[in-house]
Amino acid sequence: MRGTFVRRLLGPQNRHLWFWIFVGPFVLGLTLFTYVPLAWSVYLSFFDAHNTVSPTEFVGFDNYTAMLGDDAFTGSLVTFLVFTAFIVPATYALSLALALMVNRLRWAQAFFRSVFFLPVACSYVVAALIWKMSIFNGVRFGLANTVLDWFGADQIAWLSTTDPPWYWLVIVTVRLWLQAGFYMVLFLAGLQRISPRLYEAAAADGARPGWQVFRHITFPQLRATSVAVVLLLVINAFQAFDEFYNLLSDSRGYPPYARPPLVYLYYTALGQGQNLGLGSAGAVILALIIAVVTVVQARWFGLGRKED
Repeated sequence: MRGTFVRRLLGPQNRHLWFWIFVGPFVLGLTLFTYVPLAWSVYLSFFDAHNTVSPTEFVGFDNYTAMLGDDAFTGSLVTFLVFTAFIVPATYALSLALALMVNRLRWAQAFFRSVFFLPVACSYVVAALIWKMSIFNGVRFGLANTVLDWFGADQIAWLSTTDPPWYWLVIVTVRLWLQAGFYMVLFLAGLQRISPRLYEAAAADGARPGWQVFRHITFPQLRATSVAVVLLLVINAFQAFDEFYNLLSDSRGYPPYARPPLVYLYYTALGQGQNLGLGSAGAVILALIIAVVTVVQARWFGLGRKED
């Protein structure tokens, strides 16, 4: 029995041996550090797991009921909705504009593509600290307040002013700077797949270059890319943590406003109470919400549907 399993694993004449030599370590790491923790998190969500990862008291769906009835958790979901309403259209528009601009360049296209893509390689933590300490610092030394001072405007405590909520400007701009280059590359790939014959036919039919060609030729041809970009943007918005935590938290802790789901779950599971069961239940709920939203979006936009 064991010999049969090994032969099937390695294939005839050990043809699969090198495949498993190269892929095996990654599969092992993915299993140990991703799938096992995920399965254990689901397991913990059904137990009373205060300060322990090996609980014994089974509580069923009590943790899920508690999370869904927690105003702080539902409030964090509202924070996500606000963040998504800001970041998804802003990133989509900026990345598409950059892609159109770079695609039209006749020289130094690779240089500008690299320049706009470069922030993607920057750490979210480092970028958040730059935004917090250098650009939107709440004292007169911050770049934003310096510019306001040039025009005689009052200085603003960007991260602590809630009326109006200026902290959204800081959070959205840092995420926009970090990820616009990545989605620009996706749009560039989509633009380069559009056949030049379509533009030639449009010119022959008298279509005016610019908005008319973009509306009737370019934008419809980018439909598949646009769907993928929107899906990725929404999923990444659900997973926002680093910029929120590093921008808004200080020695006093995290403020009660602008607390996305992952920040709330972080304090629930690893904070003073260390309620791993409750935090795991919230993580499972969040994962299910992401899955449902992704499937609904995919069906709504017709992802995977054959083009007419």
